[in-house]
Amino acid sequence: MVKLSVIVPFYNVQTYAPDTLRSLRANAREDFEFILVDDCSTDGTADILRRAEDEIPGVVVRRHKQNGGLATARNTGLDAARGEYLAFLDGDDWLAPGFYAELLARTEVLGCDFVRTDHVQVEGRSRTVHRVPHGRRGEVMDPRDAILPAERSTSVDYPYAWAGLYHRRLLDRGLLHFTDGLRTAEDRPWIWRLHREADSFAVLGLLGIFYRRGVASSLTQIGDVRQLDFIRSFDQVIRETAEDRDAQVLLPKAVRTYCAIISHHMSSIERFEPAVARTLKSMSAAALKRMPQQVLDDALDSMDVQRATLLRRLRRRPAAAGAKEVSAA
Repeated sequence: MVKLSVIVPFYNVQTYAPDTLRSLRANAREDFEFILVDDCSTDGTADILRRAEDEIPGVVVRRHKQNGGLATARNTGLDAARGEYLAFLDGDDWLAPGFYAELLARTEVLGCDFVRTDHVQVEGRSRTVHRVPHGRRGEVMDPRDAILPAERSTSVDYPYAWAGLYHRRLLDRGLLHFTDGLRTAEDRPWIWRLHREADSFAVLGLLGIFYRRGVASSLTQIGDVRQLDFIRSFDQVIRETAEDRDAQVLLPKAVRTYCAIISHHMSSIERFEPAVARTLKSMSAAALKRMPQQVLDDALDSMDVQRATLLRRLRRRPAAAGAKEVSAA
């Protein structure tokens, strides 16, 4: 019986993959499996993973014939996973020794559908602890109760799939797969769906995940068209939340978060390629027009003047013909 399956996508991270793999070795157990998904890397990553199959207990390697992005790579791992519990890790991050055994032990005591954990953000020599924005620790709760309030950061604003552990029953219910092909913000519809539809969760103040920021090859550092998938991602959040039984209560949070993300990208628009920047403006304008307008008005009224003014001006912008909603299919 496999107790834990850890899904780790890799794409062109030959510089960092050895650190990740060493940390997996330091977490190995006879009932753990590590599913390493090579998303069609073009550097030396594939060779590193081949060696890992022979050197690290429990390693299983899956390879894509073409690059599909993080969401698709995670889905490949989910389809191969045999564990009672599932976890995620990114191919340029790493773990403290024995972290998964401790996380699993604490989760089994709680008996809930999933747990969320704090993490350490690493940028160069800097280390910063980032905590789940939820004050009650080690207590099983209804995940829906952790979505609100709309005006404050909550658990759905901490979307990192690797910061947690998930029982297999969520996979069996269809709640753990990601929207195929999303290149960024792939975890936003995912975390919202978990909090709307899972039955129980808890937060653990357990540190042991080291999240590497500022990596030059990371999509968050690259201002190309793939970044615009955040619109497809949040369109899905809005659409699915609008179908929820508590849509009237939850939509203000979803709309406000979408607005905050649009504002964030617009405030750093200079990092995008010129053509992508123009597309960002037109697609964002169209997205604002698609949102429930009264809910949007209320959200803008509650935001600071600078962001509200930027978004109102953007909403008045004529939407280009190609800026219609991107399908989540």
